[in-house]
Amino acid sequence: MLSNLSKIVLVGLLIFLMAGCTKKSYKASYYKSKDYKSSTQYKKIEDQEIRNSKAMHRATMKSYEIAGKRYYPTLTKIGTICEGIASWYGPNFHAKLTSNGEVYNMYADTAASKTLPMNTMVKVYNKDNGKSTIVRINDRGPFVTGRIIDLSNKAAHKIDMVKKGTANIKITVIGFDAKIARTAKERKATMSAGRYYVQVGAFSKLGGAKVTKRKFNSLILDGEYKAIIKQTSVSGERLNRVWISGFRSESEAQDFKKENGLISAMIIAQ
Repeated sequence: MLSNLSKIVLVGLLIFLMAGCTKKSYKASYYKSKDYKSSTQYKKIEDQEIRNSKAMHRATMKSYEIAGKRYYPTLTKIGTICEGIASWYGPNFHAKLTSNGEVYNMYADTAASKTLPMNTMVKVYNKDNGKSTIVRINDRGPFVTGRIIDLSNKAAHKIDMVKKGTANIKITVIGFDAKIARTAKERKATMSAGRYYVQVGAFSKLGGAKVTKRKFNSLILDGEYKAIIKQTSVSGERLNRVWISGFRSESEAQDFKKENGLISAMIIAQ
């Protein structure tokens, strides 16, 4: 026979376990329910302002490292197309902060990209079934080889990929700053994509520039970057500049300078 104390402890333990089980099953179903979608918490997340300040863009366009791999957010332009695999994320991340400081809402038309600028608008076309949707980038990811975008639960439902988990997709950039570029003026204003170079030498004689170009191409460049010669005229005199090309952002060029001890080298943006 159990003592009264043992009975009290046993009852307490059962209550604790039942509460834990109830919470777990509640969490799995509640996020998909109409009750949750109409709740105050959901509305608060849904109605939040989109973060689109210059400070946010400066912060989110810096290079960053995940699991030992460095990623370089880069500018893009209207009409840019890329293909790969899409995945999606939902309840486990719902109501948590995204990389741009917003609160992730799995019922909103948003997505995560490793390198696209925040608030870039993209059309996602599911090549497996012909369905498409439009989303806004407000997070970083997915950090899995081959995957190029992580869709919200809502967006994943729209292109019918939730059950499968992934889909073969094509992404087309259609706008920036949370707006779809519709007029010719808007397209022209958002089509400029900066290119960055690191200047490692400037010579009046072409021979000196060629020597420096060969040195960098053979010693420190691995195919991702390339040394080139840019000829310009200064006060009527020809100047041969040696530039390292291939940088997708200013932060990537800064990292290259630091890693190779090029303290005095200049970064050129065009």
